[in-house]
Amino acid sequence: MNIRIKLAVAAALVAAVPAIAQIKINDNLSVTGWTVGSYQYTATKGTTVTTGGTTFAATNGSSDSFNVDAAFLGATITPTKDVSATLSLYYKPQNEGGVNATDTEEVTLLDANITYTATDTLSVTAGRFLSPLGYESFYADLDNMITLANQQFLAPIPGYHEGVNITYTPDKTFTFGLGLLDSLYGATAYSGDGHLEHSDVGAEGYIQYTGVNNLTLWFGAGYDSKGPAASVASDGFNESHSKTVLDFWASYQIDKNSTVAAEEIYKDGGNVGSNATYAAGIPVVPTDKGSNWLLYYQYNFTDKLSTWFCFSGEDVKGLTVGKTSFAGPKDWKLSVSPAYALTANLSVKAQFSYTKYDSFIAKDGTFVGGQVVFKF
Repeated sequence: MNIRIKLAVAAALVAAVPAIAQIKINDNLSVTGWTVGSYQYTATKGTTVTTGGTTFAATNGSSDSFNVDAAFLGATITPTKDVSATLSLYYKPQNEGGVNATDTEEVTLLDANITYTATDTLSVTAGRFLSPLGYESFYADLDNMITLANQQFLAPIPGYHEGVNITYTPDKTFTFGLGLLDSLYGATAYSGDGHLEHSDVGAEGYIQYTGVNNLTLWFGAGYDSKGPAASVASDGFNESHSKTVLDFWASYQIDKNSTVAAEEIYKDGGNVGSNATYAAGIPVVPTDKGSNWLLYYQYNFTDKLSTWFCFSGEDVKGLTVGKTSFAGPKDWKLSVSPAYALTANLSVKAQFSYTKYDSFIAKDGTFVGGQVVFKF
């Protein structure tokens, strides 16, 4: 898609964050969809860093892009009151992390599941579905900001995977969820790994509490029995490792105009770095261990104008192999993201962020972006 078409599409869109609306085709079928376009500019100021006995030179640079970032089209079929099926297609350009990094395919089947509502309190979903872990949304049209606060190095929040999920809501204050999966983390964020083997399975679960007025407390955990293969044993790192993620978040609606939320995530995926990549001059993350955190505050100035403020950060654990120490990068990030709804389906969002790094080839970074979304 050339730049003129991208500009035309983006100008025709414009969006922020109203809830997804469903179009009812008939009593058994409804559809929903959205398209997101944005302009993004990033500038990075580099600094030298020494880790693993090697000093890496500072790298300064900037980049910008104008893209149709993602598009979603979904359908919900309800043949009976107890059974529903969800199917969705998802598009993301390859140059922004599209479905297959080594192929040209950029459209994938995202949701593909069937839900059986056994009782008013118990439901079972089987197929491909999104992990419930994480305060921030997987979907670009529902994100508080253009960029996620907690996905830079560790990327602790899983995406889609296949399996069976059970949801139990015994009363109005508690919800429990449990998923048995082919894997917690798949090869991409859009599906699991497709295997149900003893040495490679996953599980996730959560508890949500809403017993206090305007307060939501949420705790979840996930586990993968086998992580990705790392470098060869001669590098001194583990060749594979299970993954564990713990996630706690809370949100509180202060009044009708303001909301505050906080999240803490811990992830342990083992030692996945490689001495070979360091020798080649590529300072990769030495471990898949660490924590992410965020603090959000939202204020609604009017029914159409709102702004999100965010303070977030990440701390990746370092690693010592023999007498050689590899530092783990750290960062904190300040962001502001105003949004204005032009209509129920059309709105605009902007974002400015400043990120400060430690033990990394970047000293700091600046992000400026504008986003448009059309949804129906």
